Amino acid sequence: MAETEKPRQLPLDLGHTPGYSRDDLVESRANEQAVALVDRWPDWPAPVVVLAGPAGSGKSHLATIWRDMSGALPLVASDVEAHLGARDVAQPVVIDDADAGVLDQNGLFHLINQVRGAGSTLLLTARRFPSTWGVTLPDLASRLKAAATIEIDEPDDLLLAGVITKLFADRQIEVDPAVVQYLVRRIERSLSTAIGVVDRLDRAALEQKTRITRALAAEVLNALDEGQAEFDL
Repeated sequence: MAETEKPRQLPLDLGHTPGYSRDDLVESRANEQAVALVDRWPDWPAPVVVLAGPAGSGKSHLATIWRDMSGALPLVASDVEAHLGARDVAQPVVIDDADAGVLDQNGLFHLINQVRGAGSTLLLTARRFPSTWGVTLPDLASRLKAAATIEIDEPDDLLLAGVITKLFADRQIEVDPAVVQYLVRRIERSLSTAIGVVDRLDRAALEQKTRITRALAAEVLNALDEGQAEFDL
């Protein structure tokens, strides 16, 4: 007789959106300089600041915290110039993922001039340092060279464990700390990977109607390693 499979439940997409408030931020040595910079605003070392770090390192979270704190106007890197005439030049500006696509170099150059002239502030986030953005406008390259660039490191154990614990808590799931430490040792050191793994574990637990245990974590991670399961990063 064939072995009876565990009953599976179709997981519902409940739209678990990570929190982006200051209270939701997990701090460690990996991001302490960036956190300190955001917290000390408007006492910044330069009117233009770049937060540079790998994908999923928390740049957007910090940018959102600063935007809420400062009342900054969010702009898109590829479409800056069209918004310069209508904006209040004294209003701070934030541009997330500045190096993710085509950069409006003329627009950014004029924006930086506006910010500097009005004594305001501009925050840009990027995966790479401005010197590698492929800027061809010499005046813009000069402006970016004068910006204060703060690097966010790859997540350390403390930050990764804190984020994983928080991601489960956001879903109202209690997980044994030993499971969290197991995940920290096994997954890629990326916050975006942590988000994907937590989502996959949540779905697997719902499908199998079981708690999230070390055994389930091993099953899910092994499947991911073997290419049997996928998640969006």
